[in-house]
Amino acid sequence: MTRKELVAGVKAIVGGAHCLVDARQTERFRKGFRAGEGEAALVAIPGTLVEMWKVLKLAIEADCIVIMQAANTGLTGGSTPYGAYDRDVVIISTLRLDRIDILDGGRQILSQPGGTLFALETLLKPLGRQPHSVIGSSCIGASIIGGVCNNSGGALVRHGPVYSELSLYAERTASGELRLVNHLGIDLGETAEEMLGRLDRGAIDPSTVRSGTGRASDDGYAKRVRDVDAATPARFNADPRGLFESSGSAGKVAVFAVRLDTFPVVAEPTVFYIGTNDTAELTTLRRRLLTELSELPISGEYMHRDCFDIARRFGKDVLLMIHWLGTARLPMFFAAKGSIDAWLGGKRFFPKNLTDRLLQTIADLLPEALPKRLLDFREKFEHHLILNVPGSVAQETRAMLDVTVGPGGWFACDAMEAKKAMLNRFAAAGATVRYAAVRPEEVEDILALDIALRRDDRDWFETLPPDVDAQIGRKIYYGHFLCHVLHQDYALKKGTDAAAIKARMLEILDERGAEYPAEHNVGHIYRAKPALAEHYRALDPTNSFNPGIGKTSREKCYGSACDCQAAPSARIAEEVVETAPGE
Repeated sequence: MTRKELVAGVKAIVGGAHCLVDARQTERFRKGFRAGEGEAALVAIPGTLVEMWKVLKLAIEADCIVIMQAANTGLTGGSTPYGAYDRDVVIISTLRLDRIDILDGGRQILSQPGGTLFALETLLKPLGRQPHSVIGSSCIGASIIGGVCNNSGGALVRHGPVYSELSLYAERTASGELRLVNHLGIDLGETAEEMLGRLDRGAIDPSTVRSGTGRASDDGYAKRVRDVDAATPARFNADPRGLFESSGSAGKVAVFAVRLDTFPVVAEPTVFYIGTNDTAELTTLRRRLLTELSELPISGEYMHRDCFDIARRFGKDVLLMIHWLGTARLPMFFAAKGSIDAWLGGKRFFPKNLTDRLLQTIADLLPEALPKRLLDFREKFEHHLILNVPGSVAQETRAMLDVTVGPGGWFACDAMEAKKAMLNRFAAAGATVRYAAVRPEEVEDILALDIALRRDDRDWFETLPPDVDAQIGRKIYYGHFLCHVLHQDYALKKGTDAAAIKARMLEILDERGAEYPAEHNVGHIYRAKPALAEHYRALDPTNSFNPGIGKTSREKCYGSACDCQAAPSARIAEEVVETAPGE
C-alpha cells in the first residue's frame, strides 16, 4: 500500500477534515507538550470506536507504526513521534472519542480513549464521587486512558497510581495479526464492530456487567503509603505491581475502553498552609500524618520558595484563567495555542516563542493573584506545604502542626486561600516551560526529573555537588510530599551540556535508592527498566505501536526476525478474544 493509498483509505473512513497530512496542520499532534517531535504520514481523528478500529486495521495492513494520542499533555514525549523511524508513522488522535459511561450508580465508570479527567470530575460531582486524580492533570485536559497507560499518580494520597485490569484493547500478535481483546468484564457481542458499535451507542445492559473479574484501582496503596519505614518508594512507573495489559502499556496496545473505580468525595475538608525553614520539621510531620492520623490526609503538596516565585509570575495567567473562567476552557486554550504556535513556526520573520512572550507580557500586567497570607509565608519560609485533610481529623492535625512546625508555622486557609494555593502549585509545571521560553538567553534547557524517593528517606531535600550546582540557574522543586514523589526541574545555564548533567543527576538518584520516573512514565526521556521493557515487548512483539518508548529499539520486531516479517503484508484478523484478564 502506497502512502497515497493509505491517505485515501483513511479519508474514506473518517472524512477529509479528520485526516490531516499537511505539516502545519499536524504539528500540534507531532510535537509534545514539553518534549518530543517527529514526522508522521498522517493524523487520523476518528469520530467513533468503529472508525478507530477501521483506521487501525488499515494502518497495520500498510505496516505502519501507530502512535495513539489523546490530549498530548505528557511531559516526557511519549505520545508523539520522536526522531526518525524505519516505517511510516500514523498518529491516531482520540480527542473526539470522549464518551464516559456511569456504571453501578457511579461506583465505576467506563471511559473511551478521549474521555478526560475534567469531564469525569464534572460527571461524578452530582453523585458525590470523584476520579482518581483531580485538578492537576485535569486542568489541561489530560485523558483518563492516558493516565492508565502511563501509571499516572496524582496528588490524592489515598488513591495511588491509576490502575485497572479491565480494558478493551487491540494488539498485534507476533504473526502480524491484529486482534481485539475484551477484558472489560462486560458482554458486548461477538465481532469487533458489533462490540465497538455498542460502546459507541452507550448500549451497555447492566446485566452484562460482571463483578469480581478484576481490579479497577490500586486498592493496596493506602496501606503501602503508610509504611514510612520501607526502604523502597511507594509508587513508581516501573513497579511490576502496576503493569498489567493496558495499565502501564505506554501506547504499546490500542486501548478502546477502560473500566475504573471512582472514589467518594471527602466531606468538609480542611486545608492548612504550612511554612518552615527546617526540612526536618516537614519530615517529622509527614511521618506522623501517615502513621498517627486516624484517617489518611487527602493530599499534601510541597513547593519550594523558588518554585512559588516561578509559578506566581510565569503561571499567573493560567491561575487567573482557571479562577475566573473555570477549567472547562483550558483544554481549548492549549489546543488553540498549539495551532497558533504551529502556524507561527512557519513564518521566519516572527521571533521564537512569540505566543509565550505575548502571554507573559499580559500576565505581567494582571493584578496580583495570590492572597496576602500566602505572600507573607513566602517572605518568611523557604519550604511550603499545602495540606488537605478530612474535617473529621482537622483537630488532630492542628495539634500535630503545633508540635512539629509551631503555632506560627501554619494557618487554616479560607476557601479563596485554599483554591489559589492549590492553583499556584499546579501552575508550576507549565510555568517552568514558560520561564524557559521567554528567557532563551539565560536558559539552555529545562531538565525535568520525576522522582520517587524511598519511604524511609529522611534527607529528602537534595544537596547537589558544587560542580553540578554551578551549572544550574534555577532549581524548581515541587511534588506530592506525603507520597514522597517530587518533581525537580532545573533551568540549566546557557552553554550547559544537558545530557551530561542528566546522567550525573541519575547517578546521584541511584545512590539514594530513588526510582524514576515516578508518575509521568519514561516517554523518550528515560530508559525503561527491565520489568517495564519486558512489559512493552510482551504486549507488542512486532514493535508496531509507539516504538522507541523508554529508549527501546525503534526497529520492526526490535531488530530481530519474527513471524510477521515473513508475510508479504501484515495480516488482519477479525478476531475477538474474550477471556479472563491476564489470560
